[in-house]
Amino acid sequence: MIEAGSLIRSLSGRHAARNFHTFVINEIGRSIISGSFPVGSVLASDAVMMETYGVSRTVLREALKTLEAKGLVEARPKVGTRVSPKSRWNFFDSQVLAWHYHAPADPTFYNNLFAVRAALERPAAEGAARHRTAEDVRIMKYWLHQAATAGDSVEQFGLACLEVHSQIAESSQNTLLRGVVAVVELLLALALTRHSDTVSEYCEARIGALEQLVRAIEAGHVEGAREHLTASLELDHQRILDGI
Repeated sequence: MIEAGSLIRSLSGRHAARNFHTFVINEIGRSIISGSFPVGSVLASDAVMMETYGVSRTVLREALKTLEAKGLVEARPKVGTRVSPKSRWNFFDSQVLAWHYHAPADPTFYNNLFAVRAALERPAAEGAARHRTAEDVRIMKYWLHQAATAGDSVEQFGLACLEVHSQIAESSQNTLLRGVVAVVELLLALALTRHSDTVSEYCEARIGALEQLVRAIEAGHVEGAREHLTASLELDHQRILDGI
């Protein structure tokens, strides 16, 4: 797992300090998700990968175990480490989702992501309208302000929006709905890096949609929260799918 917001932070070129274990995981994971290492292919030998990534056998083995736990690879005696079928991949893993940002655009996958997001975030918004506290609303408004004052910083804007969505899920009092945050982060990252010439217009519309959503939650309007959440979804959906 990775910390929420890591993908959006990387949009500005800012990465966490290099860790050899996570470096190898990211390199191999992105290669699998992007198709550079196709499903069914056998990865190079330990010796070759150790030289390629500049790591020890211990680091490599631990990285492969992590990828196996995510369902991306499987180790077979006398065969080696093979890339698993997509049906075995853990698509709800935050790293697996983040690696899709670097993969070729796939409208079918994006549509599936939006379907999952709607299935989780609509009940989260409804639950937030029922169970929100004054502190929940204060936090949402704080992050809305941060988004509105982000200026040209795509990173600051994206992180602030993500915090609003995270607090909505938290306010629903259904911990299972927090699983939507990783999906929202990937879709936010995609939306913020599509059509760079209109990103400021998108950000303005995004803030407006979130403000209406938070107002409905604060007022306890369940149906209104659902409607404004749907409008926010449609805004992202149109932007990401447009022109693909």
